[in-house]
Amino acid sequence: MLEDPLQPRRLDEASAAEIGEAIYSLACELYPICRSITGRGVRETLEILSRRIDLTRHEVPTGTALFDWTAPKEWTIRDAWIKDASGRNVLDFAASNLHVMSYSAPLHARMSLDELKKHVVTLPEQPDLIPYRTSYYAERSAFCMAHSELSALSEGEYEALIDSELADGSLSYGEHVHRGRTDQEFLLSAHICHPSLANDNCSGLALLALIARALKERETRYSYRFLFAPGTIGALAWLAANEDRLSRIAHGLVVSCVGDGGGPTYKRSRRGDAFIDRAMVHVLAHTGLKPTILDFSPYGYDERQFCSPGFDLPVGLFQRSAFGTFPEYHTSADNLDFIRPMHLQASYRMIMDAIDIVEANWTPRNLSPKGEPQLGRRGLYAAVGGDKTGVAGMMAMLWVLNLADGEHCLLNMAERSGMAFREIEKAARLLREHGLLADA
Repeated sequence: MLEDPLQPRRLDEASAAEIGEAIYSLACELYPICRSITGRGVRETLEILSRRIDLTRHEVPTGTALFDWTAPKEWTIRDAWIKDASGRNVLDFAASNLHVMSYSAPLHARMSLDELKKHVVTLPEQPDLIPYRTSYYAERSAFCMAHSELSALSEGEYEALIDSELADGSLSYGEHVHRGRTDQEFLLSAHICHPSLANDNCSGLALLALIARALKERETRYSYRFLFAPGTIGALAWLAANEDRLSRIAHGLVVSCVGDGGGPTYKRSRRGDAFIDRAMVHVLAHTGLKPTILDFSPYGYDERQFCSPGFDLPVGLFQRSAFGTFPEYHTSADNLDFIRPMHLQASYRMIMDAIDIVEANWTPRNLSPKGEPQLGRRGLYAAVGGDKTGVAGMMAMLWVLNLADGEHCLLNMAERSGMAFREIEKAARLLREHGLLADA
């Protein structure tokens, strides 16, 4: 019999739970790190990931032209605090790395409460949460704190410190490549620039690392490239360095916010009908959940760079709850209590199911196309007759035989029949083993 290309993916409940726990454990390790688009936090994160998978790190010097952008100065943050007149800390960077606006310029000053408020960002509508804010390309010094805490401050003089530095350095990103039988690639990307935000995007970084580790044990048709890069500027740096080989990207996914129980959500590539779009829509339709499928828009994560008109790569965005739609988004409530191993495992399974479709898809031709071939004398009724899923198996064979005209691939058949790809693929394998199908 032919080897089942999906066999390595079948997991019992214990194995599934272990995967979820492993992803969550890695997310927990990444969570405390203060990351931005450059600097020590990014390198520390890449170092942690490199303990799980082979990772090549790239450094892009400050000032490097990246299409219409330029690699920025490197940001270093050492400490930050606000003290009242008695010397009591009313804000401390050591308590939460969200307390400083990312890329804040150095600041050390004494000021009144009214003046201090000009340097503080809050969320009045979510008064107990710390917002996450950035100022990458406009020099500014600012703190972020809970609105309730700012409102509780009394009049008086305050001392504020942001011990930071913006200097020439480099932008860091990492890559892991799993080599397949061909040089056609599946690109999987997660942004590495957010600080202590568990869903956005410790979950995506950890999930892709575990997928990369799983693929190490699997022989694949496609090569798989995993990119861990700062949002926008990191993707542009990678695109600039690889422009001459982008034609190899056959499929792609940007992954973020995959640890909560919402969605799932898939945003199509700019093309709208790329194979990855169809594969993800099919996978999510068979989850038993209520997926949301979004058409492409030029706002979001790095899919908008990969799908810009000069590249137009077949790259979609996979999330559980869509960015900006859940109240924890870009706040201190996006913590380790917000994500769960069971949701991480389910997200892992969805992406691996899409990989299965990419790997196992082929276009068959019926070798006995005039009428239905006699399946009974080939033992194919018996092959499924004793199985409680026998009816589904028989229908899958009939669909495959009818659509195997050399024009329909297995995913076409799954879409047309409404059946799960796995059932169609299993039926096609049986029929090929019994001499009824060949490659078109």
